[in-house]
Amino acid sequence: MNRPPWRILLILMSVFLSGAAAGALAIRLSLAPERHRSGPYWKEGGREISLQRLSNELNLSSGQEREMETVLDDFMMYYQTLQAQMDDVRATGKQRILKILHEDQKQKFEKLIGEIQNKQLR
Repeated sequence: MNRPPWRILLILMSVFLSGAAAGALAIRLSLAPERHRSGPYWKEGGREISLQRLSNELNLSSGQEREMETVLDDFMMYYQTLQAQMDDVRATGKQRILKILHEDQKQKFEKLIGEIQNKQLR
């Protein structure tokens, strides 16, 4: 079993790229076209303002507007998915930290977290 190192790397890269492509395709196919047009991932009013401004400033054709709408909707969906994943990671990390702290430490920790969150909101 004397395979040259480049063949092993080629196999690993092929597996990785195949998985990435399959994942991207599965996500794309699982989304109904109506979801792209309805814009459920945009904050209230922001979608129309952004599309209108881009259309006006860039003098987009109607075809370009539709494509831009799809791209922006995809981006917002991706962004919100990442945001949800980050929220899950934070919650899991916090729960793991709380498990190792004593009761008085937990109270101090919660206070510290609250202070950090207040600073971020300012």
